[in-house]
Amino acid sequence: MHETIHIIGGGMAGSEAAWQAAQAGVPVVLHEMRPEVGTFAHRTGSFAEMVCSNSFRSDDDERNAVGLLHWEMGAANGLIMETARAHRLPAGGALAVDRDPFAEAVTARLKAHPLISVEYGEITELPREGYWIVATGPLTSGALAQSIRAETGAESLAFFDAIAPIVYAESIDMSVAWRQSRYDKGETEEERTAYINCPMTKPQYEAFIDALLAADKTEFHEGETAGYFDGCLPIEVMAERGRETLRHGPMKPVGLTNAHKPEEKAYAVVQLRRDNQLGTLYNIVGFQTKMKYGAQTAVFKMIPGLENASFARLGGIHRNTFINSPRLLDNQMRLRSRPNIRFAGQVTGVEGYVESAAMGLLAGRMAAAEIRGETLPPPPPETATGALITHITGGAEAKTFQPMNVNFGLFPPIDAKGGRRGRKDRYKAYTDRAKDAFTQWLAAQ
Repeated sequence: MHETIHIIGGGMAGSEAAWQAAQAGVPVVLHEMRPEVGTFAHRTGSFAEMVCSNSFRSDDDERNAVGLLHWEMGAANGLIMETARAHRLPAGGALAVDRDPFAEAVTARLKAHPLISVEYGEITELPREGYWIVATGPLTSGALAQSIRAETGAESLAFFDAIAPIVYAESIDMSVAWRQSRYDKGETEEERTAYINCPMTKPQYEAFIDALLAADKTEFHEGETAGYFDGCLPIEVMAERGRETLRHGPMKPVGLTNAHKPEEKAYAVVQLRRDNQLGTLYNIVGFQTKMKYGAQTAVFKMIPGLENASFARLGGIHRNTFINSPRLLDNQMRLRSRPNIRFAGQVTGVEGYVESAAMGLLAGRMAAAEIRGETLPPPPPETATGALITHITGGAEAKTFQPMNVNFGLFPPIDAKGGRRGRKDRYKAYTDRAKDAFTQWLAAQ
């Protein structure tokens, strides 16, 4: 076999695409601009570096769409999911990982594969010859983004991803805060105590909201627009939508009992999730922000238990570019105007590490099949992976296309004959149907 697949970008999608294609027996060249060309958010040159969070979100494959996606990627021998499970951290019902060892392990596996070679350096134009997968993610370089715009004739679509701050665990006042996962979720004591909780009274919450609204914010550059993906809204933007918004979002007090004052119900609770295996770092859950650094320090130290907090990293903000996939891509993830090029990952308009890796998995398998003279059909739309690719390649309305996490709303509805199903039963029906369909799809390859 003389044909080679070239993949631009060594993030979640590019790493998974390279692995899947190589495992199918096709040579791969993985092109990565880091560390020669850095980005705002990345710190290393490792593949699959996690920059926004260390969580792959829910691991419930029976009643949660992202947990189902975990299951499907595992069934397809996905590198990202296998490595995530090998480096998981306690996080209640979520799959959180020790981010640096995770990325280092992915990098080592890819570099050790006999059919994968790595070339460092920036690709600045869409190639005209050969088989290519563009998996450059939300931080596509300016030159390549310009080449994509020139080819597609479309204006770049963008929103802004805000990064949550990370606190040193030793600086958290545990005489105020306590360890508990919401509703005590988890099979082990470590899972049930995976989060640190900081309670607020109503006056404390009101003062916190006032400070958020008054804080100095990062200004946008000329020509940029502040269009946010709702799943990653900066906390101050949520506060602007209403003073109670945070209490019903990342600061909701439900499912938690203050270990120091069990009889006292908190008005709001700030949760911190373990960020590394050692348990020395915790990120503030849902606290993505565009506040300036000085303002962040002052505002976050208003949180009870964080008055003397020391920050390993403050929050930040960066641009996320994605293409109008429903208009530009066919159901093989190929660019209609230049079908030698596939797109995969977050640049296609899926949102999240898991979703990005899943689209990389599909792109790698589809490209390998094409080189073998075959056509790999997309997974059935009843599956999580199939629901995503269906959404980005035609299921979504092109005029209003925005980034999307996997969710049961993307799946064909379940026939609920015989009476109205409860939500848990309905979700279980979705996942049972999906697992059967995905297993059949894999078996046909």
